[in-house]
Amino acid sequence: MEYNQRELLICLASRQMEDRTSAFIGTGIPMLAASLAQKIHAPNLICVFEFGGTGARLEELPLGVGGSRSFYKALAASSICDVMEAAQRGLIMYGFVGGAQIDPYGNLNSTIIGDHDRPKVRFPGSGGANDIGSLVWRTIAIMPHDARHFVEKVEFITTPGYLTGPGAREEAGLPPGTGPYRVVTDLALLGFEESTKRMTLLALNPGVEIEQVKENTGFELVIPDTVGKNEPPTDQELEILRKEIDPTKLYI
Repeated sequence: MEYNQRELLICLASRQMEDRTSAFIGTGIPMLAASLAQKIHAPNLICVFEFGGTGARLEELPLGVGGSRSFYKALAASSICDVMEAAQRGLIMYGFVGGAQIDPYGNLNSTIIGDHDRPKVRFPGSGGANDIGSLVWRTIAIMPHDARHFVEKVEFITTPGYLTGPGAREEAGLPPGTGPYRVVTDLALLGFEESTKRMTLLALNPGVEIEQVKENTGFELVIPDTVGKNEPPTDQELEILRKEIDPTKLYI
C-alpha cells in the first residue's frame, strides 16, 4: 500500500513504545502513534495526557490533550498537577516532544528565534514540554529533518536534552538516567551515543541515503559502522490508521 510521510512518522513513532510502559501523549502525531501502538503491539500502554487523563483507551482519536476522549475508560481522571507529579516520581517512561530547533545533545527550542526581547520569531513556548523533557525517563522528539531545524546550538533551551554533554543534566539537578532517547524524522531514526551524549544515526527511512541525512543536518552526526533501515508502514498499520484511528483524515 502507498503511504505518505505523515503516516510513516506515525508508524515509526508508534514502534518506539513498548507494552506495559507509560507515555506522555501530546496532540497530533503522538496521539495517533499511541493509539496505533495500543491496537497492534502495546495493548497495555498507559497513555498520560497533560490535563489529567491517565490510562485512557484510545479507541477514538481525541481532538486534544484535554478533550473528553483523553479520559475514555481511563484509570484516573485527575489534573495537570497530578500527572506532572507522577513524572517527578519517575512513573512515566516516555514523553513526546518537538520544537523549531534541536541540537546535537537533544536540546529543543520552541520559544524564540533571535534576541529574547526582540525576537525574529516567537513560538508558543514550553507548555508542558520543559517538565516532560526534564522528568520522564525517555523523550522522543518528532521533527522535520533539515539544517534549519537541526542546528549546532539552539537559540533558546525550552526543553533540556543532555545540555552540554555527559553529566550536565545531573549537574543541573535533573534526575539521573533521564534524557533524550529517540528523534523521529522524515529521513531517519536517530538516537544518542552513550559516552558522548551526541546524536547518532540509527536507521534510514525507505529510499534515504546517509549523505542525504548528513546534508540536512546542521552539525556533525555520529555515524556508526552499521546503520539500519526502517521498514515502511505495513498494510496492517495503514489499514488501522486509515479505517479505525483517523477515518475522517483529520491528521493524515
